[in-house]
Amino acid sequence: MAISIHRSWTTSTLIAASLASVIGVVGCAKKPEQQATTKQETTTLNIGFQKYGILPILKAKGELEKNLAAQGVTVKWVEFPAGPQLLEGLNVGSVVFGEAGEAPPIFAQAANPNLVYVANQPAAATAEALIVPKDSPIQSIQDLKGKRVALNKGSNVHYLLLKLLEANNLTLKDIQPVYLPPADARAAFEKGAVDAWVIWDPFLAAAEQQIHARQIANGEHLVSNHQFYLSDRQFAESHPAVLSTLVTTLNQTTDWVKTHPDAAAQLLEKPTALELDILKTSISRMGFGVLPISEKVAKEQQYVADAFFAQQLIPKQLVIQDALLTTKK
Repeated sequence: MAISIHRSWTTSTLIAASLASVIGVVGCAKKPEQQATTKQETTTLNIGFQKYGILPILKAKGELEKNLAAQGVTVKWVEFPAGPQLLEGLNVGSVVFGEAGEAPPIFAQAANPNLVYVANQPAAATAEALIVPKDSPIQSIQDLKGKRVALNKGSNVHYLLLKLLEANNLTLKDIQPVYLPPADARAAFEKGAVDAWVIWDPFLAAAEQQIHARQIANGEHLVSNHQFYLSDRQFAESHPAVLSTLVTTLNQTTDWVKTHPDAAAQLLEKPTALELDILKTSISRMGFGVLPISEKVAKEQQYVADAFFAQQLIPKQLVIQDALLTTKK
């Protein structure tokens, strides 16, 4: 999640105007009958976040709370260990807004038709990679034939591995996939129980700097690796002013992170328990900006959904357009 940066919004006004035409805003989990009679009372905006990313930086800076105070909105931050759990929280109503990589929303859409894509950060293709131990004889993707490759099943790196193999005329049948979450994969990687590992930042940067893992290939020219901001459709359509403020503040936060990477890394040190240099490397590979979902991004996300369906990772074929607010009639 160092990439080229493409910014289409240059002012807060442009952001708000763009969003007003395609999205609504997220509010608290209030019953419909309550919404009709309590418009002036304080609303609580429940936001799901993880230890790493733009949202924990936004939380630490406290600017969103200031920007929403005039609208009578307070913010409650709810931490989740990963994207799938966060989106399950969105599904059951414990949060109404959150951030996840490109894979979790696909699984969430299969289970929750009310999930909607709100915005995305630009592509961050170099923020995920296939790595090997520093002294490994593996020098190319072709050398992976018959080798044990660790990955988190159904994640963004699952898609990256599929594309890396495809680009080298290989398939999953040519390797031995070992499905492990990041912490277990790191342990297996260090012990030599697997030959390679496909992983994302900040775990990627940590492996490179702490144990000198070596990159064989990253996602450049193969995948986009977007970060998405998602909401529940009902809330997204009910409070456009709040969501516009939220996305505008997120966009301003990415501008600040881009120009203050050291300070941003310091804000992430405590929650992630990672060294400053690791976090600075991870931040340098982020996508900066928060953009409305474009036709191109929706199409790229459809490719991921189709690949997961072909691998029987999701039970039915999805139409990503169904989860875009612009499609609502």
